[in-house]
Amino acid sequence: MPKKILWVDDEIGLLKPHIIFLESKDYEVVTAQSGLEALDELDRLDVDIVFLDEQMPGIDGLETLNRIKARFPDLPVVMITKSEEENIMEEAIGQQITDYIIKPVNPKQVLLTLKKILNKKELVSEKTNLSYQQDFQRISMDINMIDTFDEWKQLYARLVKWELKMDAIQDSQMSEILKGQFQEANRAFFRFVKNNYEDWVNGGEAPVMSHRILKKYVFPEVEGNTLLIVIDNLRYDQWLTIAPMIKDYYKPVKEELYYAILPTATQYARNSIFGGLLPLDLKKHYPQWWKDDTDEGGKNLHEKDFLEAHIQRLGLNFKTNYVKILNYNFGQKIINQFSRFKNYDLNVVVYNFVDMLSHAKTDLDLIKELAPDDKAYRSLTKSWFDNSPLFDIIKLASANKMKLFITTDHGTINVKRPTKVIGPKETSLNLRYKTGKSLTYEKKNVYAVEKPENIKLPSVGINSPFIFAKEDYFFVYPNNYNYYVDYFTNTLQHGGVSLQEMLVPIVQLHPK
Repeated sequence: MPKKILWVDDEIGLLKPHIIFLESKDYEVVTAQSGLEALDELDRLDVDIVFLDEQMPGIDGLETLNRIKARFPDLPVVMITKSEEENIMEEAIGQQITDYIIKPVNPKQVLLTLKKILNKKELVSEKTNLSYQQDFQRISMDINMIDTFDEWKQLYARLVKWELKMDAIQDSQMSEILKGQFQEANRAFFRFVKNNYEDWVNGGEAPVMSHRILKKYVFPEVEGNTLLIVIDNLRYDQWLTIAPMIKDYYKPVKEELYYAILPTATQYARNSIFGGLLPLDLKKHYPQWWKDDTDEGGKNLHEKDFLEAHIQRLGLNFKTNYVKILNYNFGQKIINQFSRFKNYDLNVVVYNFVDMLSHAKTDLDLIKELAPDDKAYRSLTKSWFDNSPLFDIIKLASANKMKLFITTDHGTINVKRPTKVIGPKETSLNLRYKTGKSLTYEKKNVYAVEKPENIKLPSVGINSPFIFAKEDYFFVYPNNYNYYVDYFTNTLQHGGVSLQEMLVPIVQLHPK
């Protein structure tokens, strides 16, 4: 069906050549010679766009624009004017014109404007699909060829950026192809991690991992006021979704992906971040603060203690402030007390909402409806961030010229496939990793470590391995198997081996 244009001009007869030209390009053009006539036509017809002359007798273009927008706020309007006076254009733009054309009107200029406005989605979709098709083969080759931790970071970043581009064009067929490539990449990434992880944590050539990020990225930059924000469970795609919202307040200086340690779970990864050591060494040096999976009580109650011990161990002289925000009201309280942040060299804010959001997708039907897939989950993250105390904290930090670091402890993955595990009741509860005595499991679906100390993890007992689920698998006990498969399929989980869980962002920003 041809796109329908309403062209409003008191000298419409002079525009006949333009109308014939547009009709030859398969546009349907309806005309009106006054603002009132245009409003009548809009009540009668369903049009796609309005070309509106700015200078007309009776009600002029600006008044007509005002009335059109009052009744049809989403209808694109292009203002056509002889005048380039700043106040006229400011008023038109303030009333949300989509574009404007300066007379004399050029037919090709009109056609270009139409394509830009009416065919933008199709043009972007076509270009994105073509570009991805061209990159598809290169990505497939890279998945099978790359064998370094830096190459995997680069590949994952490429896949995530294609994912976000697919969100914009809403092409379900191409999105499914991309999902297939993500699965292929996770399969190869699992083999890469399984073959190399033990060497990484035992002194071999290794990527930057959880326990090294503060020493490498943050501590060398602390001078004056610095703010470190750790958003629990923030994936790289979520960071890219909220990053544009920060650009009015901060400019990025460095954006990196680092490798979260295994298990990709808060009690291990975040304690390692703040303690600057791997879990086995944290337990050895600070047994009073460490709790194993099977121990009673909170597992992340001593992050501040670990941080201060880390700073002291490195011989640094930072005055630190540590805050953990678990709900909206406490976030508002921190905003009201923000002035005290200037008294510290390093302010650390841990924000737990994203982790709660991912867990809520398992437990609450409402969140399942709001975030049925990764695209919707990104959108929900953006909406939360835009209205969160965390965003207000970042704005205040910018106003106070504080350096800013944003990072996370691990990511999360939408799980799709169950894999059976059998163990005693003392076995850990996480769905993406397990530790406990005498575990029985499907070997092809896991990275199993019989001696946890080999990967710098504390053992919870004799004959208590760690097993980590690969790709998008999750662990299910045989008892009530079908019920739990249905309950947990398509939920967000973490703790295992996947690109989404292990490759996570750390970003340095400077205030504008």
